[in-house]
Amino acid sequence: MAKGDDTLQKKKNKAIRKRNNRSSSALSVKVSAAIAAKKRRKAGKRRLCQGMCYSLPTPEDPFNDRHGKEDFKTKGPKNKTLPKKDETVPLIEKDASRRKGSHDVKISKKSYHLEKENESDKATDNLGKESIITSESENTEETETEDDLCGAQQNHREISEFPSKFVFWCLSSIENALREGDAYTDGEGNSLFANSWGLEFSKCYATGKDVMETSGNSATNEQIAWVVSGAADTFVGKELQGVSFSSPFLIFLVPSQEKATQVRKVCKPLKSIGIHTVSIHPGASLDHQIHGLKSCEPEFLVSTPERLLELVSLKAIDISAVSMLVVDGLNAICSAGHSDTLKSIKKFISGNPRLLVFNDCFSHTYIAMVQNLLTGPICRLSLNNSITSLSSCIIQSVEVCTSEDKLVKGIQAKHPFWSSGIHNSKLLYILRNEVKCDKLVKYLKSKGCSISLDSESVDSNSRVSVVYLEHISTTDIGVYDVVVLPSFVPSMDSYVHILTKMARGSVNGVLHSSLTKRDTELAEPLVEILEQCGQKVPPTLKDLQNTSK
Repeated sequence: MAKGDDTLQKKKNKAIRKRNNRSSSALSVKVSAAIAAKKRRKAGKRRLCQGMCYSLPTPEDPFNDRHGKEDFKTKGPKNKTLPKKDETVPLIEKDASRRKGSHDVKISKKSYHLEKENESDKATDNLGKESIITSESENTEETETEDDLCGAQQNHREISEFPSKFVFWCLSSIENALREGDAYTDGEGNSLFANSWGLEFSKCYATGKDVMETSGNSATNEQIAWVVSGAADTFVGKELQGVSFSSPFLIFLVPSQEKATQVRKVCKPLKSIGIHTVSIHPGASLDHQIHGLKSCEPEFLVSTPERLLELVSLKAIDISAVSMLVVDGLNAICSAGHSDTLKSIKKFISGNPRLLVFNDCFSHTYIAMVQNLLTGPICRLSLNNSITSLSSCIIQSVEVCTSEDKLVKGIQAKHPFWSSGIHNSKLLYILRNEVKCDKLVKYLKSKGCSISLDSESVDSNSRVSVVYLEHISTTDIGVYDVVVLPSFVPSMDSYVHILTKMARGSVNGVLHSSLTKRDTELAEPLVEILEQCGQKVPPTLKDLQNTSK
């Protein structure tokens, strides 16, 4: 008798029940599959079908043939030690509880500075046509590994001529604040990112040398914004590396209370990241400022020279460990009789701080003051191509002599150079081919000087060199601090070329020139250049000028 369908089904069900009842702790196939999938997911391993569930078609793979394999990355084993979840460090604040009106600025290991650096979605490529858009995550993961943090710090601290994203963020904050207060003076529609002076300043700042600004004006809001943004970038980077500061990081010396208010207004937006700026000037009582400095430790200090020296003398503030010193309005400061005050302030600062001097005075009487401030190699910064700007801090020494005395004058110009004590300075003689200087060349050869008479190459390692005038366009005269013209150049264009190209790396430039009666026609334009540059005009040159008239 054939068995019916019901009998077969009952028998099959009985076998299934018997298999499932063999072990009371056994799980169903569905549950076992779910557990296995969960284990694979935690281990970072998925089946191909599961990977497809997490991928979508893209323009490069419209039919999803690759199942999103390019975008799918497995998660490696967690072998690294993670920082504690509740570990927080102060970014800038040294003692926030002591500051009146200050906020308790505390962040996680992923600091505010690195957050702005690493979470910038778009950085401007054409500097001004696009703005920086930063995304601020509300739920920031605090389990970032120590290696990732150190890597981000290392990438940030790489010196580059191009400003960092954090500098752009500071500029954006300052620009927004200035536009709200109608204090933006660079023209409506122009961004700080496109400021040509700021880009040149970044290149000079990246070299690590002191900077001398020779445009002839005091600092504008835009220039102040670039300076304080660069200083803030350096300061926060050092804080992240664990460097502590017992003194203000930046001191910004200004000639008046109005200028101090202007600088502090530009620095005020940086308070959101913990950089506190204090302004001290004679407009407030001394006791009030002493009490205020005791209750806070500012990172940036804006001050007039006389009030700062007074507070330092009373030991109300310590400036021995200042890392950066900016001097603005040098002409007004020296005209008010505070030259000695500047020298005293610099003596109170130990170490080797970075200096930025806005040299707005071209008179020869202030050259000694600039030389006292800027003792090392410098970068000249100016967008003004005038003769006075390019020849700033270069002394023009002019002598009128007979033709027989020119050789003696040329040799004598060498002796002050050797005895000046400027160890890194170089001397260059520029000769005219049509003027015989055989005795001078023979004398310099005997002293081991580099002579370039038939070729256009000059030994850059030689301290004293000689070159003919026709080779001057192919010679790098910017490395020479002292240039001697035993025979005056035949045209004023050559003189201006030498004056504006020499001594590019120091403030100790000297240009010696010798004129004779045959140079009478050049006396008048030379006097005009000397007067324009604020140089002394010798009486003998005045007499030669009157002779030409």
